[in-house]
Amino acid sequence: MRRYYIPILLFFIFLTGVDLLGAIQGFPGKFPLTTGLQDSLKENQVLYNGKLWRNIYFMVQDDQFLFSKEFLPGSVSIRGKMFANIYLKYDILKDELLTPVDPGGILQLNKEMVDSFTITFQDKSYQFIKMQEDSLKGSKKYFNVLYKGKTALYLKYNKKIEKLAVEGKYDKFYPVNRIYFMKENILYPVASKSELLRVLTEDKAMLKNFIRKNKLDVSEKTPESFIPVIRYYDSISH
Repeated sequence: MRRYYIPILLFFIFLTGVDLLGAIQGFPGKFPLTTGLQDSLKENQVLYNGKLWRNIYFMVQDDQFLFSKEFLPGSVSIRGKMFANIYLKYDILKDELLTPVDPGGILQLNKEMVDSFTITFQDKSYQFIKMQEDSLKGSKKYFNVLYKGKTALYLKYNKKIEKLAVEGKYDKFYPVNRIYFMKENILYPVASKSELLRVLTEDKAMLKNFIRKNKLDVSEKTPESFIPVIRYYDSISH
């Protein structure tokens, strides 16, 4: 009778889908996928709610991921529950979050359930939240939080594919990042100092004086360079 146990178990796993498989794979292995063995089956099912991912762009030069094609340490919040000490990879072409499942599989997390996540790269932690790019239309996307006060500054990472960019033979990924300033729950794309000042027109003179006095170089090339100006704006706004 024992020879039937394994086939029956595999058949049950097949019927229940990826969730149970992901829960079973929560044990320590190549990747520390969960916070520990004390996590319940139900909790793991929340984390591993998604679909198996496969790379359909393997012929394109470079890769579609943020920072590295390797999995990076991080954490993810799913419907208010935080999962720490997991490994993540952020596909910025499709705006999808991936995590490994043994043996050798990759799971695309259910985006509708993800609230936020963090990724650590070169000893720096990057925080991402999910929100709508256009308040009137479109699906929700992941944004890197650069600054959060009365107003906020976000960076939207993205990549696109340039056709036949390498020797006229091969397609290639290239980055397309955009900076967004949020005021009164409205997102404004700001690619330059002048675009930011147009949004903050009521205090434009004071902000220009602050930038000039502090010799600030506000540039799209360095998204963090917008932060001192926005922080000052928050300090003088009512």
